[in-house]
This record gives sequence, C-alpha cells and structure tokens, in this order.
Amino acid sequence: MNLQRHSNDKTPYDVAILGTGIGGSMLGAILARQGVKVLLIDAGQHPRFAIGESTIPYTLLTLRILADRYDVPEIKALATFTDASRTIGNTFGVKKNFGFLLHHENQPQNPQEVSQFTTPGLLHEAAHLYRQDTDAYLFQVAIRYGCTARQNCRVADVDFDDSGVTIGTVNGEQFRARYLVDASGFRSPLAEKFGLREDPCRFKHHSRSLWNHMLDVTPTDKVLNRPREHRPPTAWYEGTVHHMFERGWFWVIAFDNNKVSSNPLCSVGLTLDERRYPKPTDISPEEDFYRHAARFPDIARQYEGAKPTREWISTPRLQYSSSKTVGDRWCLLAHAAGFIDPLFSRGMSNTAEAVNSLSWRLIRAVKDDDFSAERFEYVDRLQQSLLDHNDELVNAAFISWCDYDLWTAVFRSWAAGTNAGSYRLSRALTKFAKDGRDEHFMALEEPAHLGLYWPDHDGFAKFFGSMVSQVDSVEQGVLSPRQAADNIYTQLREADFIAKHFGFAEREQRFISPTPKQFIKTVRWAKREGDPKLRELIINNAKDALLARAKGKKLY
Repeated sequence: MNLQRHSNDKTPYDVAILGTGIGGSMLGAILARQGVKVLLIDAGQHPRFAIGESTIPYTLLTLRILADRYDVPEIKALATFTDASRTIGNTFGVKKNFGFLLHHENQPQNPQEVSQFTTPGLLHEAAHLYRQDTDAYLFQVAIRYGCTARQNCRVADVDFDDSGVTIGTVNGEQFRARYLVDASGFRSPLAEKFGLREDPCRFKHHSRSLWNHMLDVTPTDKVLNRPREHRPPTAWYEGTVHHMFERGWFWVIAFDNNKVSSNPLCSVGLTLDERRYPKPTDISPEEDFYRHAARFPDIARQYEGAKPTREWISTPRLQYSSSKTVGDRWCLLAHAAGFIDPLFSRGMSNTAEAVNSLSWRLIRAVKDDDFSAERFEYVDRLQQSLLDHNDELVNAAFISWCDYDLWTAVFRSWAAGTNAGSYRLSRALTKFAKDGRDEHFMALEEPAHLGLYWPDHDGFAKFFGSMVSQVDSVEQGVLSPRQAADNIYTQLREADFIAKHFGFAEREQRFISPTPKQFIKTVRWAKREGDPKLRELIINNAKDALLARAKGKKLY
C-alpha cells in the first residue's frame, strides 16, 4: 500500500487534517505510514482534557483491524487495558462490565432493577481510556510516521479549487493540500463554510449534558453494599456505571478502579432530556448536577464529598446532524459529522469505523490523483447510517426508563446485536491473520443494513426495527410498557438468530455473564437450532478462542 508522491505535484501536502483528537491523529498516523504526506492542524495542543472514555468490544476489534490492516501496531495499545497500561502509562481504568441501575425519585435503588453485561477478558479486555494520554500518544505516533503538525493554529477559512484546498489561519498563514479531512468536532470550519448542519437536527433523540473529572467518588459497590445474592458477577465500579432515571442518566467511569492505576480520577456526567429538564439559567452547572443527583438517594451518596478537578462543562442539546459528510476533496469525520449521546459508548466505535472506511479510499485517491466525492460516497452512507441507527437505539432506551421490564428488553436487543457484530469483526481479523488478504476487511463493507451492529442479517434488522417501533408506540400511548416488553421478549425467545443460554432471551436474568458451561450450551444450541449465520459466527469464534488459548497466545 505504500505510495510514492508524484514528482510533478506542486501541492505541499496530500491530505490536511483539522483536529488531532483520537480520530484525526489515528487517521494521520495511518496515512503517513502508507506514504501519504499529511498536515495536522489543531486549534489547541496536547495534552488536553477530553471525554469519550468507555470502550466496548466492537471498538476494540475495530482498533485491531486498523492496526493490522494499515501496519500501525501502535494503535493496538488502545485495544486492551494491559497494553494501554504498559505502553502509554498507568492512568487507565479497567472495564469488566456495562452496569445499569434504574432509579426512582426519592427511593433507594431497587436491587431487582439492575442489569449487567460483562465484557469477556479472554477476547476483549476493555478499558476506560484516559483520553488526554491516549490522544497525546496517538498524536505522537502520527508525528513519528511523518505527519507535519501545527498546534495552537486556528483556521480562519478554507478555499477549494480544482487542484486542492487552501487553508488560511487567523495568523495569516496559508497551507495547501490536495484533500481536507475535518475531524475537529462540533465547531467544524467545513460544516460552517458549506452550511452543512441540519436545522432542525433530524435526530429523534434529545439530551443535554454536564460533565467533569472528580476526586474521591465513592465506589458504587460501597454505596450499595448489598448481600451476595444481589451482587453482580463483577463489581459495578470495575465497569462503566449507568445510573438511569426517567429521561436521563448519570455516568461513573473510574480510572482508580484497579491496582495498576495511579490515576485517582473518576469521570462523571449527567445526560438528560432537555425538553423535560431545560438547561437552567439561574444556577451553575455544578448546582444543576447535584440538584438532579439529590433526587435519587443512592446516586447522591455516590457523589457526596467528591471534588471537581476542573470547571464543569454544560451543553445545550447534544445532538447535531449534517446533510452530507463528503464532497469533492473534503470529508467531515466522526464528531464533525454528527453526534447522538454517550449512552452505549458508540462514539469512539463510530470514529474507528469511519477512519477504517476513509483510510484505504484516501490512500488510493492520492495514488490516482482523483478526490471526487463519488469515491467517498460509502463513507457518507456509513457515517449517516451509524448516526441514524444509534439515534433510534438511544431514543428507545430513554423512553424505556419509565419501566424496568421495557428497559431490559431494549438492553437485550442492544447486547445481542453488539455481541453478534463483534463476532463478525473477529472472524475477519482471524482470517486476515492467517493469510493477510485485505478482501476479508473489504467484505465487511457489503452489508444490507449499514449502520447496525450486526449489519448483514435480515432477521436482526427486522427485529431491531420492530423493537424501535414497539418502544415508539409506548411514547405515543398506543401500547403500555408491559405490552411492548412482552412483544419484544416474544421475538427474542422465538428468533433463531438470538443466542440462547447467554441471557439475551432469558427474561428473568439480571446479569448477562456467560460461564464456560453456558457457552458450551449455546454452542450446542447453535449447532442444532441456530440460524446458519449465527451458528457460523459462534462456532468459528469458539474454535479460534480455544485454539489460541491452547497455544497460550492472544487471539489477535
């Protein structure tokens, strides 16, 4: 894939990237590694505060794909807690689970209204990423591979012509490139220049948010201190904690939840529907945060005595969308294109997917000297579809928090989809490791239902649409929460593409944490009764994992 620049090309840079967060720096490192001449421009500098700290197996697998496919092994440091701690530093939290606890105003949290989905350490050793360290690390990787960087450099304007783009800064400097990627986030210069933001935003979901890093956050398990029968398989605080209530949720993302870490901080935040809970103008963001925490006794206890380490950040509505994300010689990448909500930790996953689809197209475009929008049409469809499906999922979750049973049905729909989707990526990685053929990754771009976690299964796509429709009917008053939950659980039970014995279809199971015995039962079920696509994913991934374990190696 390595390129040689055209000897007659007078444009100083092949690609200019605005923004050196996790997406911009990762893309820059990949392109530079493959011989593309890259300019990185950022209005700030590293290290710097950032959120988006929770990883999921789907994200970790996509990061491994980026590392192997484009020969940038440094990206793998973000793919496991152990590698991040060893390579970057001991500032990371461990993530052993997704924990969800439903709360009701002025009542203690009901131990029967909890859910947990563990992240299996054998395959996907997840972490809470301390973003100021990971982002600075990736930025340095990009520089090592040959990117030119300008920090504290604010863009004033961009001007396109037939041969490239001229980038002007507020200091009067000008830079020239053949293609421009805007990875700068919400305040995208490209989105402003071309009027790309949709007004009103097309997404159904509504939320605003507040966040900070704090010291002395009481661990969730110490706050609850419950008898053994009400304790989850892994400690709540050793995962991403979601404290949910009607139309809102608090997050607890700990960096101080393991013996390796020397980081005493914990990321905390609140996201809530701004239509029901408008942003106040008469109190500070910190007062706003604690006012809502005080409504729920156990949430208040978790944050009691915690100390903020920086100014609170408070936003209006978080959601924004763009009419298009690619054009002739430009692309809006990841959070420059749009954003939904941090629920389900999809932001970093979407970023990695978009980087993957954009990278090889840019490498070829540089070689062919063809940067037309048509070549990048898939990148636009991917990013728009990821946003639209995440919008449907998150909106359904917010609606479902009126009733625990309905929430668990939505939760299982998400868990089953992300589990199968992760298996799909895992198979492609395993095949690539055996023969090094890029076609295994190219095949991932051919699904019928782009944007879903499991995008190449018609049955799952139909089920997901039905789940969303059932929950929408609750909001419209057509169905009761119980009726919608019953309908979704019936589909989960009857579908041969939803793995049985894991807990996805088992209604009374609070904690989804498959044991080896349950996994064997699932494999046997898949062989006898499972949908062919699911059967192939489960059995082949089981074989790959067992083979790697027998050899004393990591799967990837």
